Amino acid sequence: MQNTEITPAQLESRAMQIIQTVFDPEIPVNIYELGLVYEIKADDYGHIDVKMTLTSPNCPVAESLPQEVKSKISTIEGVEHVKVEIVWEPPWTPEMMSDAAKLELGML
Repeated sequence: MQNTEITPAQLESRAMQIIQTVFDPEIPVNIYELGLVYEIKADDYGHIDVKMTLTSPNCPVAESLPQEVKSKISTIEGVEHVKVEIVWEPPWTPEMMSDAAKLELGML
């Protein structure tokens, strides 16, 4: 069913905001500011696709972190389906972090 009340851009914005409440338990910065979220796409039907990565393939939260992202985005009004895909290209590097994240971690 088409969602006419909330635009895809609004869903993407809300998803970005809620992703900023998800933290890697080993790093005191949210995963969005860490640069782990590569893409958030929503459509007219309330479907949101997220492409994200992890700091390494051996990340101890490789199972739980994507599930937390999916679970939190699912709570947004107007969201009908969430798909979170872990990608490894491009590989994550500390340069992908926002200036705020670098400042928080003492890298600026």
